[in-house]
Amino acid sequence: MEGTIMFQTDSAYATLTSTALTHEQKLMNLAKEAENALDVLDIPPRAQHYFETGAINDLFEGHAPYRPRYILPDYPRFVEQGSEFLRLSPPQDLDELLNSLMILYRHVPSITNFPVYLGSLDQLIDPFLDGLSDEEVCKKLKLFLTYLDRTITDSFCHANLGPADTRAGRLLMRVAAQLQNTVPNLTVKYDPEVTPDSFMEEAIRCSLVCSNPAICNHQANRDYFDDYGIASCYNILPTGGGAYTLTRITLTKLAEEARDTEHFMEELLPECLRLIADYMNQRIRFIVEKSGFFASSFLVKEGLISADRFLPMFGVTGLAEAVNRLVASRGLVYGRDKEADDLGVAIMERIDREVAGFTAAYSPITGNRFLLHAQVGLDSDVGVTSGVRIPVGSEPESFADHLRHCARFHGFFPAGVGDIFPIASNVEQNPAALLDVVKGAFGLGVHYMSFYSDNTDLVRITGYLVKRSEMEKFRAHQAVLQNTTHLGTANYDTNHLERRKVRMV
Repeated sequence: MEGTIMFQTDSAYATLTSTALTHEQKLMNLAKEAENALDVLDIPPRAQHYFETGAINDLFEGHAPYRPRYILPDYPRFVEQGSEFLRLSPPQDLDELLNSLMILYRHVPSITNFPVYLGSLDQLIDPFLDGLSDEEVCKKLKLFLTYLDRTITDSFCHANLGPADTRAGRLLMRVAAQLQNTVPNLTVKYDPEVTPDSFMEEAIRCSLVCSNPAICNHQANRDYFDDYGIASCYNILPTGGGAYTLTRITLTKLAEEARDTEHFMEELLPECLRLIADYMNQRIRFIVEKSGFFASSFLVKEGLISADRFLPMFGVTGLAEAVNRLVASRGLVYGRDKEADDLGVAIMERIDREVAGFTAAYSPITGNRFLLHAQVGLDSDVGVTSGVRIPVGSEPESFADHLRHCARFHGFFPAGVGDIFPIASNVEQNPAALLDVVKGAFGLGVHYMSFYSDNTDLVRITGYLVKRSEMEKFRAHQAVLQNTTHLGTANYDTNHLERRKVRMV
């Protein structure tokens, strides 16, 4: 019932008295407690059942949505016009640009309370480099990127590069390799018709040093929206808009209820998908009709975002374990046996067909449809592999076979999908060979991939970065700056990410 208050005092007190949380982390946790004290959504009994089993998960969005989950402002427009609300004139040089961006980022909300998208930094910065030496630019970029890493204390934050080769892009990668920060995530949009090999080889060298940037298949993603950005982990969303909400179906948990494959496919799956769509529509309507966000935000009033460029993301995770459970009697394994993979494709085809039939509220940019997203997982997921990935320890021996498997599934997810590959450290001597792998993978239909060297301090957990050294501090019950270290440590340990198969090229 709307307005009901249910404050969890024990949980709030535990937050207040914690010695492993910073002041800011306590503040955000207490804010979430207050939000969850309200009950404004109507959850029917069958949906509640699936929430309790874990087949449906709202990914900590809270019981009373008051802002969109992911927001991607039109940063070029901000640079062109400045901001009346923030009392900022259009920047005239690099110092003014970086200062203005830092101020704006502080006022861009999201589900994490931090900006999840920082724009295409190379395109924003490159016009302001005339008359400056590389050394002068790098000094300014180091200060800028250090500020971001120390103040946006959540790794679900993303900046983009490419697809064009720019001086700014190369200098940003040079500085990123030197700093080895966890924030922001970087992704380079790669289009072989636009992006020169030398630029991509520089990106690969950088990624093998600091796990940034990941690589996006620009040709495969550019047709979904007139302009897109990669936000948070690897979420493909329209700029000037974003995502209202993201709720996921955990196929692993749903399969645990199934008597057999037919029961799973014909009864449980359609019912659960419909309930998720209904639930997300409730969230969307509350945000648009009751929260006041779009009526009050200066981002809307100044044309940096518009409600008609937001959409709902329909998350999918745990396909591997769902398939393995359904084919267990035949001794088949997802990622290794064709029959198991064929069932995985059949499940995704059914999900795609069902979700395409649902009407999404206030989502004209997608024709009022939900878009599928391969959800990366949670720190609490035990025995649930992110999205449609192959579980750690079950990867095919052949790197090429692994990529062929990825290609079978990536096309189902216009709102983002990705795979992660640790790479033997000696590959950094030959980035051209790894670029050939990328070209081949994208030619097969892979949409997004990321690398990190097997001996680097920075590790890509599911889509975000965490330092091994910071995880060690957290395991020793020390406070750490980034709250995603908390999530990453649990995920790394629970899912034994240290056992990912290291690929040779």
